[in-house]
Amino acid sequence: MQFSLFFFANHEGGGNHKYTLIKEAAKWADNNEFVAVWLPERHFHAFGGLSPNPSVVGAALSTITENIQIRSGSVVTPLHDPVRIVEEWSVVDNLSHGRVGLGVACGWVPNDFVIADHQETFETRKQAFADSIDTISRLWRGESLSRVNPHGETIDIHTLPEPVQDKAPIWITAAANPDTFAQAGELGVNLLTHLLGQSIEGLGKKVEVYRDAWRAAGHPGRGTITLMLHTFVGDSDEEVYDIVREPMKRYLGSSLDLAIAHPETVPFLPGAGEVEAEVFTPEMVDQMLEASFERYFFESSLLGTAESCVELVELAREEDVDEMACLIDFGLETDVVLPALEKLNQVRVMSNGG
Repeated sequence: MQFSLFFFANHEGGGNHKYTLIKEAAKWADNNEFVAVWLPERHFHAFGGLSPNPSVVGAALSTITENIQIRSGSVVTPLHDPVRIVEEWSVVDNLSHGRVGLGVACGWVPNDFVIADHQETFETRKQAFADSIDTISRLWRGESLSRVNPHGETIDIHTLPEPVQDKAPIWITAAANPDTFAQAGELGVNLLTHLLGQSIEGLGKKVEVYRDAWRAAGHPGRGTITLMLHTFVGDSDEEVYDIVREPMKRYLGSSLDLAIAHPETVPFLPGAGEVEAEVFTPEMVDQMLEASFERYFFESSLLGTAESCVELVELAREEDVDEMACLIDFGLETDVVLPALEKLNQVRVMSNGG
């Protein structure tokens, strides 16, 4: 089982040191046999707000690390010209000497799409997403792309700099839709998922869909299933519960605030579009956050002792998951998170027979 670190911080506090945890944790992961760090894309909202452009943060991390992959988690491809995505991440691939991985997603927050070229992009985002994967792959391989310039002339463009890697390692981000798992398998790309709106057993059934689609398409190998989980490992479950409860509820509250604002497009809350935002009273929200935290803590996270976390890793392994992406920046102070990474490393070692 491989392990990586996932960053999706809530933009609050931190003063002039908002990126300290990301930088220090990345250096730690680089020295402790973790395979990657993941950087999100988020716009105009505190939830994930430290990373409006993961390639910028990735470029910074590429210069202070030597071993780990620098991955987007995820670039919302319909928001951008694929040419720019390849140009930016090719720079990171060169700075890191070939350590880029591209997580891509179609997006679900309407407000994000004000930065796209056309407002109708939101309605056509799924097709634009599918098209972008092919375009990114071709440009990354060095193929040319025909475009029309302002003078009406058709020209062939070739992106620079050429990336170090011949082929871009791509992860499609999936919520709970089995069709997305099938799409990733058919395309022969990796898959990044989570346990929002699905159980570990339910995830296993979708992993089967992915593996079947991969084999049916005739791709070599088997691809990588990466599972993102909120993570903090401590000396006792009771200690961890007390440390993470309030910070994580605030973090989940930020996420819920975003989901309530756009319930009809939330991919990981079945039936959310049927609920009017006005019905969410403060009391209801608090109850939802408390219930969400309890579910995460006891069923869907790496929160607890090394021994209890290893149990969940083993369940994930049984469902044919290949990698645990550990989301560590959900509101705890940097001087609390960094020392706990040593205990997370114990989980990695124990999970792999050490």
